[in-house]
Amino acid sequence: MDETYNNRTSLVKGAKDIAKEAKRQAARNLNKAVDRASDEYSTQHSYNRFHNEGMEEDNYGQQDGHYRENDDGASSDATEGHDDEDEIYEGEYQGVPAYSDGKPPDGHVALGQPVSDSLKNHKDLEKETQTDEEELAQQYELILQECGHGRFQWQLYFVLGLALMSDGVEVFVVGFVLPSAETDMCVPNSGAGWLGSIVYLGMMVGAFFWGGLSDRVGRKQILLISLSVNGFFAFLSSFVQGYNMFLFCRMVSGFGIGGAVPIVFSFFAEVLAREKRGEHLSWLCMFWMIGGIYASAMAWAIIPHYGWSFSMGSAYQFHSWRVFVVVCALPCVSAVVTLTFMPESPRFYLQIGKHDEAWMVLKHIHDTNMRARGEPERVFTVNRIKIPKQFDELVEMQNESANLVLKSHFCQLSALFRYYGLSVWFPDVIKHLQADEYASRVKIHNNERIEDFTFNFTLENQIHRNGLFLNDRFIAMKFKAVTFKDSSFLNCYFEDVSSVGSFFRNCTFVDSFFYNTDIDDSKLINSRVINSSFHHNKTGCQVTFEDDYSAYWVYFVNFLGTLAVLPGNIVSALLMDKIGRLSMLGGSMVLSGISCFFLWFGTSESMMIFMLCLYNGLSISAWNSLDVVTTELYPTDRRGTGFGFCNAMCKLAAVLGNLIFGSLVGITKAIPILLASSVLVCGGLIGLRLPDTRANVLM
Repeated sequence: MDETYNNRTSLVKGAKDIAKEAKRQAARNLNKAVDRASDEYSTQHSYNRFHNEGMEEDNYGQQDGHYRENDDGASSDATEGHDDEDEIYEGEYQGVPAYSDGKPPDGHVALGQPVSDSLKNHKDLEKETQTDEEELAQQYELILQECGHGRFQWQLYFVLGLALMSDGVEVFVVGFVLPSAETDMCVPNSGAGWLGSIVYLGMMVGAFFWGGLSDRVGRKQILLISLSVNGFFAFLSSFVQGYNMFLFCRMVSGFGIGGAVPIVFSFFAEVLAREKRGEHLSWLCMFWMIGGIYASAMAWAIIPHYGWSFSMGSAYQFHSWRVFVVVCALPCVSAVVTLTFMPESPRFYLQIGKHDEAWMVLKHIHDTNMRARGEPERVFTVNRIKIPKQFDELVEMQNESANLVLKSHFCQLSALFRYYGLSVWFPDVIKHLQADEYASRVKIHNNERIEDFTFNFTLENQIHRNGLFLNDRFIAMKFKAVTFKDSSFLNCYFEDVSSVGSFFRNCTFVDSFFYNTDIDDSKLINSRVINSSFHHNKTGCQVTFEDDYSAYWVYFVNFLGTLAVLPGNIVSALLMDKIGRLSMLGGSMVLSGISCFFLWFGTSESMMIFMLCLYNGLSISAWNSLDVVTTELYPTDRRGTGFGFCNAMCKLAAVLGNLIFGSLVGITKAIPILLASSVLVCGGLIGLRLPDTRANVLM
């Protein structure tokens, strides 16, 4: 009888070991398991295989009756309670697992007890953790399917959309306020251009900093803090007067908004089921376009209105561009207010071992969606969720995944380099075309003699050579793009005169009087002033947009270029899950590279604007694909860090694009166009060779 009992015990133990090994082998084939489970869910509306796996193992071992009495009626002390102690804890919602009080001697393991983690080597623990994470990813995917896609996801969509909109506004604010801010604060040419670079540097540091913190502290909390920093310093920058302090405020503002992109996409992806992820992340990208449209519209409506300003003495000036800066901070403030009412990411809670908090958030998602569907009686059936073991060591990525990450980063760097480079280059090309057209209409006056005449009107776009002005009066008038060369002013009177883009070169002033004018040494180039006096000169730099058609036109062109992104956004959202992320990425970059090449043949404003709209419409699909792919490449515990690092490198590419393309403005258009086209085509060809990630579940 003893031999029969021992054989039976060995048989049961061997059967249980086989069952466990079969379970581990099945978990490794991740994507097939999810597809199979999804089919089971759709037909049976149940994911309880994760709940019942432990029970199935018990039943498998009980077929031979080893938990019942032996043939002679005696019970077995060796096998009694064996299954309860050998069951692997999978994170029950109710309570904490009860571990056996009996402790085996050091270096020994009691019969029938699981091996302690301290007695396993690192490879075994890593393998076990990988299996746990795969099982959690499968189960989490099924839980999201039970929760459904509905009101909760749309609420979070609009809240995170406001945060992403703030990032888009921040990028456009830099370009729109740059000319006005530098003029208003009397920035010399040596300091011009620092504003654009310093903001991108702040965003670069912020992306990596806030993205890394979001993996440690939480998506919601870090996003709230980063947006608050952005909103506060953006608002403060509109009131500071010194250029250095303004640079500092905009840098810190950029540092704050740098965390928006990596956290927003990580957060939203973690509440989306696999079949919804690509499409709805693409819809989320549309808010970046909305931010650009908002900034362009506000710039067009506010900045050119110079009358929207006030001053407190000569020390404090608040011009219209400062009003624009305040208005552009409103989306960020709105995002902070609405985000406070949203819960933390349940996937983040599970990753850090907070099972109960994750369960409550998932139940909230389920109940919110079911109430919106008119099915409040539907019960959330989840009662236990797998939690992977926590390690302090950073597990290295597999070579295949690392290569995929590097290639996707190259695609992003190439896209950012050409986008921000062309975003600086293209408006300046428009300005140069406008300047050439404006210069073609200049009026030239040679050897004129004007005596005892009163100028009380605006002189615009004129050149006066070898002129003689005797006893003339210049009162309450403006010089706009007027140049005097080798001219003489004898006994002339200047009062309440302002000048924009006007200079006196090699001129002579004799017995002349200046009162309340802005004519100073910077306007008098190689000129002589003899027995003349200046009184109550205007201080500071003069900012004016009155009758400035070009200012309205530049903002309107940016508005059209941003609006042209809308069709590409819609197409990419509808096709992202159908044709695949990488196919859309490569195709979009190649097509936008070809369209960029045709900018070479743009000889007029209308043609350049058309090519800009076409280029933006074709390239936006690449942006959306990169955002989706980057989100799906990284596991949950490194998603914010990886996305943040990638976004930081992209901002570095933006700085390089600004410097390189900005230095070529007005010199040649061949190099910028060829450089951008070649970078886009090369990045697109690399993107076409990458494996698709649309079948991935969030690890």
